[in-house]
Amino acid sequence: MAITVGLISLGCSKNRVDSELILGHLRKAGFLITADEAEAEVIIINTCGFIEPAKEESIGTILEMAQYKTAGRCRLLVVAGCLSQRYPNELREEIPEVDIFWGVKDQGGLVKAISDALGVSYSGCGEARLLTTPPYSAYLRIADGCDNRCTYCAIPLIRGGRVSVPMEKLIEEAEELAEKGVRELTVIAQDTSAYGSDIYGKPMLSELLRRLAKIEKLHWIRVLYTYPNTVDEELIDAIIAEPKLVNYIDMPIQHIHPDMLNAMNRHGSAEHIRHITEYIREKSSDFILRTTVITGFPGETEEQFVQLTEFLQSHSFDRLGAFAYSQEDDTPAAEMPNQIDEETKQRRLDEVMALQQGISLEYNQKRIGTVTEALIEQVSGDIAYGRTYAEAPEVDGTIMFSLKNKGLKPGDFTTVRITGAGPYDMEGEEI
Repeated sequence: MAITVGLISLGCSKNRVDSELILGHLRKAGFLITADEAEAEVIIINTCGFIEPAKEESIGTILEMAQYKTAGRCRLLVVAGCLSQRYPNELREEIPEVDIFWGVKDQGGLVKAISDALGVSYSGCGEARLLTTPPYSAYLRIADGCDNRCTYCAIPLIRGGRVSVPMEKLIEEAEELAEKGVRELTVIAQDTSAYGSDIYGKPMLSELLRRLAKIEKLHWIRVLYTYPNTVDEELIDAIIAEPKLVNYIDMPIQHIHPDMLNAMNRHGSAEHIRHITEYIREKSSDFILRTTVITGFPGETEEQFVQLTEFLQSHSFDRLGAFAYSQEDDTPAAEMPNQIDEETKQRRLDEVMALQQGISLEYNQKRIGTVTEALIEQVSGDIAYGRTYAEAPEVDGTIMFSLKNKGLKPGDFTTVRITGAGPYDMEGEEI
């Protein structure tokens, strides 16, 4: 009888791809995948260790799953991913219930370690991937690691420097995904816009996107996690020119004050951030801009914070995520003087999110009356839930709309008119 394995994936979409690779190797090795931890003989937690709240979630999940070693069928508890890569010795000492600690590399090696621990044979099965997203949507990870060395970020400590995937291999993977039914492809990496710099000597994201757009069965291609200094006119023009490349880009800026950008070791300038956001707005009125900012970075004065909020008003983004600065071990920022107290960091975070709520509402309300394409994700009677090009999977809102064509199902595209809008979600009707 096949051994049952359950996997919990925490953190970002890049980590999700690792989880899908682990699951693919497990399936090819003959393990039975289950979503019920109580039934699993092997439980794997693929952890996140990016910032303190993510670490706390990972540790809480490990402790919760450890209970199944006595209350369930669990014979083997496995902790993998970023937290395990970063703190293997500390975790081993604090949580002895864990049988295997694994890092962020060599998913096939992890499955062999699991097989060895269980006393079953494993000969290796090559690269594999089992999608955990809906069958019509998938992530394409084009690189791993990062060379930017932002002073607050532990990613290079965990995943190392940037290693881009050769373009031919990415095209092959995207074609295979399309043949399996994927219609929406979301391009991801720690820094997508620097893709190829390490293997081709210059950023090659624009060329990669143009080649991906030639894959016939793909319908939407979206780009997340770009870095402002390598988002240029060529990249924006390439996205606008190709219909399959949706007019959407995620470009975390983190701050706008030059002193803060310098302290964060953010490459590029505040002037370039202003220029490229203005360029995007001038080139396309319906282009969706998403960003991320950090509040309460060490030394951030009230004046610098006000300049950030003023920029977010004058160069507003359709979508915005924000984080209170997290003091991460072994990062340069953790040792900086003038650390900001938690209350001030949180107050500034709340102010940014309140400001953005009004901006998002205004942008969404401007879309009322427009007609757009929507990807159906759920159908309940004559009501459908989905997303338009303006909503990225998992991080943005949804649109609920009345469905006229009862034959439509999740994964289908249809045309809707937007009839109502809130700060995050919208309403509409199929036409």
